[in-house]
Amino acid sequence: MAMTQVAREFAPKVQIEAVQTVSPSSVTDPREICLVSVKDPVGSNIFRGCLNIVLYYNKAGEEDSGWLVAGWIRESLGRALNDQPMLGGRLWRGEDGNGELEMVSNDSGARLVEAKITMTLREFLGLEEREKLEAELVTWKDIDEKNPQFSPLLYVQVTNFQCGGYSIGISSSLLLADLLIMDNFLMRWASIQKNLLSINDALKMPIFYLPALKHTSLSPNSTIIPTPSERSWETKIFKISGDTEIEGAKNELFKRAASLCIEKAERELGSEMSAGFSLFVKESSNVIRVQNCKKNELVKPHLNLSTQVNSLSLDDSGIKELAFYDGNEPVHVSCWIGSVADGLVVAVPSPNGNTSSDINVIVTIPEGKEF
Repeated sequence: MAMTQVAREFAPKVQIEAVQTVSPSSVTDPREICLVSVKDPVGSNIFRGCLNIVLYYNKAGEEDSGWLVAGWIRESLGRALNDQPMLGGRLWRGEDGNGELEMVSNDSGARLVEAKITMTLREFLGLEEREKLEAELVTWKDIDEKNPQFSPLLYVQVTNFQCGGYSIGISSSLLLADLLIMDNFLMRWASIQKNLLSINDALKMPIFYLPALKHTSLSPNSTIIPTPSERSWETKIFKISGDTEIEGAKNELFKRAASLCIEKAERELGSEMSAGFSLFVKESSNVIRVQNCKKNELVKPHLNLSTQVNSLSLDDSGIKELAFYDGNEPVHVSCWIGSVADGLVVAVPSPNGNTSSDINVIVTIPEGKEF
């Protein structure tokens, strides 16, 4: 029977086995606060967008398994969040819910989901319709519009395949996407995990090793219902570097950079940006501005930058070599931005930039809409 027929007729589902909360291993003091300035008429649903990354690994040896990896992640992620506590924080409104929207590193924690699937990794990667099933390997639950303070901004899902291989799915709010793919958080986290394994005996179980724990009567599937993550979008990342200042407000620079990168993305992807799209501008670590933009109203990109604009895809952003177990790099990586209603542009200052014209830009446009 053809593999596509197997996928269509049997449609194996991911079974969630456990859901845990992972907080920074030490108290964040002082707490970080980032103002999320929303320009009307943007609504809360703009924050439903998420960056999804799924990494697939073969079983590295007898001492390796997804259950072990998840157990060590419970410890390593807590340590990694010490460097970026905002990933374990929440959105909320000050002044008893009537103030401005803010992200606060309140140590509420990220979600860690452990799951299994009744397929081998080889079978899964061989599916012609793999993308339709792939969304089940990464968890994302939309940020609640009325009570955002209860919605995690980062999810991690470890899924075990029958063959012993496993996947690590990572999903984060777009408000924090730059921390994952531009600020090397994933690399530092993987390094912490490998260090934990190197200083512990290979046979020593992590504290949170699920097969050794008793199951409760409460089904994990009833505690979390992921939001479907559509993949009908294409994304490019642009790195603009230069040392030429331009006149005007910094917000104007970001808009011009967005216009430039939209034009380049349309040419490279052969698709056209939506007439209206969302623009996220991270002016600093303390301020993110969000607004609706009209493509035909953008200022033409005469930036006067004295350098080049480099582009890459999400898959090329350095995660193809991401190893949580020393020497075991992923055999496949998938990345996409989901839950986006219209086109999207995220512009942030380069973490390595020394001038006002060093900018990273993420452009997501509809797939298949001919340019």
